[in-house]
Amino acid sequence: MTGSENGALRERVSGRAVLITGASSGIGEALANRLGDAGAKVLLVARSADKLERIRRSIEARGGSAFAYPGDLSNAEDTDRLIAAILSEHGQVDILVNNAGISIRRSVAKSYDRVHDFERTLALNFLGAVRLIMGFLPGMRMRRSGQILNVSTIGVQVNVPRYGAYIASKAALDAFSRILAVEALKDGVKVTTIYMPLVKTPMMESTTIYDSFPMRSAEEAAGLVADGIIHQPKRVATRFGNLFEFAYGLAPNLVDRILNAAYQL
Repeated sequence: MTGSENGALRERVSGRAVLITGASSGIGEALANRLGDAGAKVLLVARSADKLERIRRSIEARGGSAFAYPGDLSNAEDTDRLIAAILSEHGQVDILVNNAGISIRRSVAKSYDRVHDFERTLALNFLGAVRLIMGFLPGMRMRRSGQILNVSTIGVQVNVPRYGAYIASKAALDAFSRILAVEALKDGVKVTTIYMPLVKTPMMESTTIYDSFPMRSAEEAAGLVADGIIHQPKRVATRFGNLFEFAYGLAPNLVDRILNAAYQL
């Protein structure tokens, strides 16, 4: 980021409580470091207590402020416990970044007996995020200030084969976010969806087919989220994703044939 962008980010987050899920690695870790350096009070959420503690110490060693909250966001009771603890200790969350997620690469044909794949992706990618929103949104509306950023995927725009469970869970969160943005329009709460392109993170390591594809680094991906915080747009997306989404709107059957040919290969 340029000096002016760093200044704009600091102006937006300095002294504010920013909760980041999936903060123990990848995009979440990179974003936590960037926001901690910008003066935010970073609330780190993920399952691994050890990894969160390492990141917390690293941020504080550079003069930042960070707090670790281990928890399983796919579990309703644990999520409720986490929300209660954060509100008790900090009073509010000013910016919520729903970044945690799991991805499954499996075709529909190989999923006939694996409905549980859809259940577990929805449990974390959709319901986990919704529970956090429901927990922190009332305070945002009461203060007439706040932002919710949901890290989605370019797959929602491109309809990537073999990712039905993952993309469906992100599409559900997208739809909910659009409704929320309408209802909270006059309450001072901004809702931003980030259609993240391919990013080289630990979550992608098992999918070797993408090794030959251009990928963003975790730091570059964190920059997209930071842009969303600075400018508070409705959506952050790449040109490729927007172009593909536009093409599908014009000629969905043609796009389906192209994607099916790639799927067969």
